[in-house]
Amino acid sequence: LAQINLALLFGEHSRLPVYYRKLPGNISDVKTIQNLLADLDFLKLDKVKLVLDRGFYSEDNINAMYQKHFKFLIAARTSLKLVKDKLDQVRTTIASRPHYSSKYGLYSVSHIVDWNYNETKKRSGQKITSTKRMYLHLYYNDQRATDDKVAFNKLLDLIEEELLSGKRKPEHEKLYKKYYEINETPVRGVTLLPKQDAIDAVGKNYGYFALISNGVKDPLEALDIYRSKDVVEKAFDNLKERLNMRRTSVSSEESLEGKLFVQFVALIYLSYIHKAMSDNNLFKQYTMQELLDELDVIERYEQPGRKPRIGEMTKKQMGLYEYLGVEVPT
Repeated sequence: LAQINLALLFGEHSRLPVYYRKLPGNISDVKTIQNLLADLDFLKLDKVKLVLDRGFYSEDNINAMYQKHFKFLIAARTSLKLVKDKLDQVRTTIASRPHYSSKYGLYSVSHIVDWNYNETKKRSGQKITSTKRMYLHLYYNDQRATDDKVAFNKLLDLIEEELLSGKRKPEHEKLYKKYYEINETPVRGVTLLPKQDAIDAVGKNYGYFALISNGVKDPLEALDIYRSKDVVEKAFDNLKERLNMRRTSVSSEESLEGKLFVQFVALIYLSYIHKAMSDNNLFKQYTMQELLDELDVIERYEQPGRKPRIGEMTKKQMGLYEYLGVEVPT
């Protein structure tokens, strides 16, 4: 079915959505960042700091953010040479007590590295190159190492099943060749020989992950900020499930634009309620639906020629209005 992607931007402290952009389903994250940066210029925001997942990593994107003087924190693949070189230096020492954080249950180290910046001036075509300072944060987590191992072995199980059953998938062709020697004969059928060197190369990075930033020096602060982007993931869940946007169910472009706008406004309300509940520890007592249900039973009565009046409210309901920062209706 036809698919759209949605770029969604949240305020780090407000936890509220401030920007959205509809994207064609075939546009990659790397291309999206160029339009995002252009729109942020239009909004004239001061001291922009972007927190991005590794789908946005590219040399062009990093250079663009340096050019715009934006601060950024972005995840990077452990296979990148920039990461791999430093990771190889600390593999034997990172999992030691001085690098352990009890709060996060993992080990971390940081390095200052050089970024080879380049820019081409639009008018003159002049190429500018320089070296920029960047912080590389490396992490190791024992539980993540186990999860990575289980997930990778499940992937290999799936690949083997596809090859042996003859139900090969085009999108997995590179994986077939990367991890297996495949032989096929009329008598014996398909036989597989795992490429152990390639499999071991993946296993070497179980449990490791990396963040890079041009502004955040401390690895644990960087991790805390990066994890805060989970608010966007939850927002997409709210859009698809609570606000019924799993399917757009529209017949025209105009209707789609209108529906997206209404859903965005609704998402602001949901996000506000979620933040208020988090700030006041209300999730210990309620789910969001339970809180809304608690307020939903309050009645508003209207009679011709008279002012509307509100039905009876409990102290608990009044308290919820106060927690949400909303004046108690009278």
